[in-house]
Amino acid sequence: MKRKLALILIACMMFSVTACSTGTETKSDSGTATEVPSKDKELNGEIVLWHSFTQGPRNEFMKEAADSFMKAHPNVKVTIETFAWSEFYTKWTTGLQSGQVPDVSTALPNHVVEMLDADAIIPINDVIDNIGRDRFYEAPLKEGTVDDNNYSIPLYSHAQVMWYRKDLLAKAGLEVPKTWDELFEASKKINNPEDVYGLSVPMGLGDLLATRFLNFYVRSAGETLITEDGKANLTSKAAIDGINYWVKMYKEVSPKGSLNFKTLDQSTLFYQGKTAFDFNSGFHIGGVETNSPALLDQIDAAPIPKINAGDETQGIETSNIPMVVWKQSKHPEIAKAFVESLYEKEKYIKFLHSVPAGMLPAMKDIAEDPEFLNNPTIQKFSAAVKVISEAVDKGTAIGMEYKPSIEAGIITSQSVIEEMFQNIVLKNESVESAAKVAEKKLDDLFKLAQ
Repeated sequence: MKRKLALILIACMMFSVTACSTGTETKSDSGTATEVPSKDKELNGEIVLWHSFTQGPRNEFMKEAADSFMKAHPNVKVTIETFAWSEFYTKWTTGLQSGQVPDVSTALPNHVVEMLDADAIIPINDVIDNIGRDRFYEAPLKEGTVDDNNYSIPLYSHAQVMWYRKDLLAKAGLEVPKTWDELFEASKKINNPEDVYGLSVPMGLGDLLATRFLNFYVRSAGETLITEDGKANLTSKAAIDGINYWVKMYKEVSPKGSLNFKTLDQSTLFYQGKTAFDFNSGFHIGGVETNSPALLDQIDAAPIPKINAGDETQGIETSNIPMVVWKQSKHPEIAKAFVESLYEKEKYIKFLHSVPAGMLPAMKDIAEDPEFLNNPTIQKFSAAVKVISEAVDKGTAIGMEYKPSIEAGIITSQSVIEEMFQNIVLKNESVESAAKVAEKKLDDLFKLAQ
């Protein structure tokens, strides 16, 4: 009960941001064991699917996947409801108390931790084993694993890398930056507010971008924003150096309005050719193609910079977007079967190609499959895909470097770090003082969730 209460308290404070089994057993919401039918037993019943692919090819894919599943199982009905990620969070945290949750859904890694804390989802080891456990990368499975039980299955992965304009670097006679100092100098040399900014430093409340940027620096130094014992880390030398670095970048090469930038504001600047550098995943390719197709030949990706060029490469930030099956489902066997159907090779590759280079496979064999690689965008950006793939294999979600933790959800949802940066910039608070206050605020929130 304490764990569920902690979730409710945290949920009230948060901003709204961002397969049949073969004879195994699961538990229904009443806690009684129910046998999951084997594959030769016809499925019968209705399930509700929630997903956050609200538009475009991904949305169409989920509709087609549901139709295909119902055609293969005539006695099954799949009802789809779509919610933006911010809506989804509110929907499930409030719906959990009234029983208004789906049978199966997409999620974010931080959501999965909170769902586990609320005892809201069930293990799906059998689904992973049916698909082939060895086919999956280890890190994405680990994010949803507790006591050898897998509570989520990664649908796709992407990672944060550094995007840059090749033409602007060439014009300035610059190499691709490998260190933070080189990035600062390159950004400063290219910066011309009347035409293009060196780099935008976003600090908007209600988003996680300032946290993300600080995490880049701290992780490159070999540290984490959440320590192994679950404490906030904003006052170590690496953290203070990182805060100072981004404040300097904001003052020297960033549009002043980025103080309030959120994700869309930040991305749009790069899409429109207004920034020379930015940090994001392969989704940036589609954004540039839609907004400024003439610039598509001029963008590429490189690894996140390091403190020193010779430093060991660190895993930075990877996002593994999973599926989960809800404990309150009356038909977990159907929910599991539907999830498993999404990984059929032809279907899965079609899904990944709905955002080529943006969504990378969660399975090793698919990542090397010629059918997956034989896509015009993936081929055109093969070097960038390689950079992203290597980053995917090393990184984790912010704050989950040691284990799945509810603290990770708090640090990325409460805008404590964003508020810290704004206090430094707007109120001239010292970096050390503002960092100390923010660190205590986070630690207090962490204690509340325990």
